[in-house]
Amino acid sequence: MKRVAVIGSQWGDEGKGKVVDFLADDKDIVARYSGGPNAGHTIVINDKQFILHLIPSGIFREGTVCVMGNGMAVDPESLLAEIEGLKKEGVYVGDNLLISESAHVIMPYNKLLDSLNEKIKGQKQIGTTRKGIGPTYADKASRVGLRMGDLLREDVLREKLEFILKIKNLLIREFFGEEGFDFDELFEKALLWGERLKPYITNTTSYMKKAVKEGKSVLYEGAQGTMLDIDHGTYPYVTSSNPTIGGIMTGLGVPPSAVDDVVAVVKAYTTRVGGGAFPTEDRGEFGEMLREKGGEYGATTGRPRRCGWLDLVVLKYASWLNGFSKIAITKLDVLDGFEKIKVCVAYEIDGERTDEFPLHYTQLLKAKPVYVELPGWKKPVKGIRKREELPKEALEYVNYIAENMEAEILLVSTGANRDHTVMFC
Repeated sequence: MKRVAVIGSQWGDEGKGKVVDFLADDKDIVARYSGGPNAGHTIVINDKQFILHLIPSGIFREGTVCVMGNGMAVDPESLLAEIEGLKKEGVYVGDNLLISESAHVIMPYNKLLDSLNEKIKGQKQIGTTRKGIGPTYADKASRVGLRMGDLLREDVLREKLEFILKIKNLLIREFFGEEGFDFDELFEKALLWGERLKPYITNTTSYMKKAVKEGKSVLYEGAQGTMLDIDHGTYPYVTSSNPTIGGIMTGLGVPPSAVDDVVAVVKAYTTRVGGGAFPTEDRGEFGEMLREKGGEYGATTGRPRRCGWLDLVVLKYASWLNGFSKIAITKLDVLDGFEKIKVCVAYEIDGERTDEFPLHYTQLLKAKPVYVELPGWKKPVKGIRKREELPKEALEYVNYIAENMEAEILLVSTGANRDHTVMFC
C-alpha cells in the first residue's frame, strides 16, 4: 500500500491513532486533511501513552514527514503546547512537520463563541468539544477567517483582524452580554504565534504535488469518523468538516488518483461522544461494562463515551461512501469473555425493516436495531500477534464484518500497545 487513506468508519474514537502509527512504519509522509484539536489520537509505545490532537500520528516514526493540510483548523496555542510536550519526551519535531499556510486559525473568539453557542441551546446541545471548531469553519465558509499564512504577514493580519473583531465583539457583547476582546492584545498574540510557528508554515499543496509525482509513499490520516461528516453524518450532531474520503482531496490538494487504498478503522463494537441518535446504544449494565473495560473516555474532553453493539448498517453505509478496500479492526480484546456477541444487521423504522442508513434525523431516532447473535470466545485475545493464535470464534467474528463490508481484513488490534497487532495481509 503505497498511498493509503486511514478513515474512521463510525462516530470517531475507533483507534485511528494506533493504526496510523503502525502503518506509518514504511511511509515517507503522513498527512492529515481535516478537523482540529477536537480530535484525540492515542498511541501507546512501549507502554507509554501519547495523545495527539493536531500533529499527525506519524510523528513518532523517524524519517516520516507530517503534513497538516489546508482542510484543518489549527489552534496555535494548542499546537505549540503539543510541540513542546513532544520535545520534552524526546520526540523530534522540526523539519518533519509542515503546516499549510491555507489552514484556518482557531482564534480565542471562536472558542468563546463555541461555548456560548452550546450554552444557549440548552437540552439541544450538539455536545461539541468547545474547541472553537464550528465557529472557525463558519468563518471559513463566510470568507472572513484567518489563515496560518496571515500570521506571517503583519499588514494583512492587522487589516483582517480589525474587520473580523468588530463583528465578533458586537456579537459577544450585544447578543451574549459577555466581555469582548482587545484588538492590540490579540494582534500581538497572533504575531507571536506566527513568529514561533514560521519554521513549519509552508505551501503544503505544492509539497504534496511534488511528493506524489516523485512516487513518495503517503498515509492520509483522517480525524473523527464517517458518521460525524457534516454532509453524510448524523446531522446536526456532526463535526464541521469532512472526515470522509472527499476530505482528502479538498483538505490536502491532491487528486483522487493519489489514493491507492482506503482502510476502514472499525472498532469491534460501537461508541459515540456527545448528543445524537445512536441505535445500538446500551444504557444498562452491558454499556457500562464496555465503557470500563474499553477505557471509553474521550481523549480530548475526558467525557464518558456512549457504548453499544456493532452496527453493520452504519459500517456498510460508511463502506459505500469511502470505497473501503481494507479493514483494520480495533479493540477486539474488549469483547473477550462474552458468551454471545450481538451485531445489528438492520433497523426497524415504523414497522418496516431496512438495511439502508436513514438520512433524515427524525427517521434515525425511530430506528430500532435488528440483531443477530454470534458465538463469543473463551480464550482471551489480548496481546495476540499471530493470526493462527486467535480463537476460531474471534476469526469468525472479524470475517463476518469483512464479508458484510465487502472489504479485506488488513489487521486486527488486540491491545493498546503498538505491537499488539495481528496482520492479515
